[in-house]
Amino acid sequence: MNTHETYMRLALDNAKAAKGQTRPNPMVGAVIVKDGRIVGIGAHLKPGEPHAEIHALRMAGEHAEGATIYVTLEPCSHHGRTGPCAEAIVRAGIRKAVIAATDPNPLVAGRGVRILRDAGIEVIQGVCEEEAVRMNEVFNKYIVSKRPFVTIKSAVTMDGKTATRTASSRWITSGEAREDVHRLRHEHAAILVGVDTIIHDDSQLTTRLPDGNNPLRVILDSRLRIPLDACVVTDGEAETWIFTGTDYDREKKEQLERLGVKIITTDGERVDLERMLDTLGSHEFSSLLVEGGGRVNASFVQQGLADKLVLYMAPKLAGGAEAPTFLEGTGISVMDEAVPLTDLQVRQLGPDLKIEAYFSKGGNHG
Repeated sequence: MNTHETYMRLALDNAKAAKGQTRPNPMVGAVIVKDGRIVGIGAHLKPGEPHAEIHALRMAGEHAEGATIYVTLEPCSHHGRTGPCAEAIVRAGIRKAVIAATDPNPLVAGRGVRILRDAGIEVIQGVCEEEAVRMNEVFNKYIVSKRPFVTIKSAVTMDGKTATRTASSRWITSGEAREDVHRLRHEHAAILVGVDTIIHDDSQLTTRLPDGNNPLRVILDSRLRIPLDACVVTDGEAETWIFTGTDYDREKKEQLERLGVKIITTDGERVDLERMLDTLGSHEFSSLLVEGGGRVNASFVQQGLADKLVLYMAPKLAGGAEAPTFLEGTGISVMDEAVPLTDLQVRQLGPDLKIEAYFSKGGNHG
């Protein structure tokens, strides 16, 4: 590992520490080095607060002049909630800028680099680029498409079952895997299930971690069958939105709205998933964790709306032709039609396996 990679990995580690709290902004880290010493370090912590480069420049102070700055994402060049970082770097007298990834934001997209170069700053690009791009896969999709990055999460036995033939599902996986799921919830802006999950399990869909962020709870419920005493309706732990079709119970809608639930109608008898994603994106919900059953998961996959799969697999066998699986629907007729997955990563959590992969069709992982 060369010197540039060493400092860039430090910047990446600092950026990742804020995972789950910068949305809809990207995670960004910055390190300033002068004469072989780190003189400034920073990360973007939350929207509206200074960007990573500004934190690092403030720490470096006068030592920034003639120094090298390492940034995981191209410095911004526009006035948003904060001022342009590229101009701040120029004013500080930075001599060299090492940048991991170009910002896909149309408001930046190379302009930050041009500002630095026009000011006579040497710019080196592409150091640890793949890792930096993957780190901001959510932002990279959202900033271009204005739709959330969609992750399907499921827990299964080794034979792919999400429950037994009698619908018993607690617990398929270990405590280690379930804790990791709560970290996933903390990192996502919104979480989605179908109404059957609420009816059968009365799921809270909250993050049970100390100081964890609770995502927006999204329920697909074409006819508003959700019980009025469901946890997601009554507990007040997080905001709940229900997407429904045109054939819904009008009186039930008024009752739910009085209880503080937001009801959003899409065209057609069934919920229009694309309209749902557009609505979430317009409200700056940049990531969506789908914890639905096999039919809900299949709808996202069949329509090419899923970006990533996270599968927790327990070393157990359930069997049974009637036992549910995590992906149902009509399925394919020939294996050539199978949905391919790419970039598999597998690690062990307690006795279980955590498998992460990307949908190569209809998905965008940056």
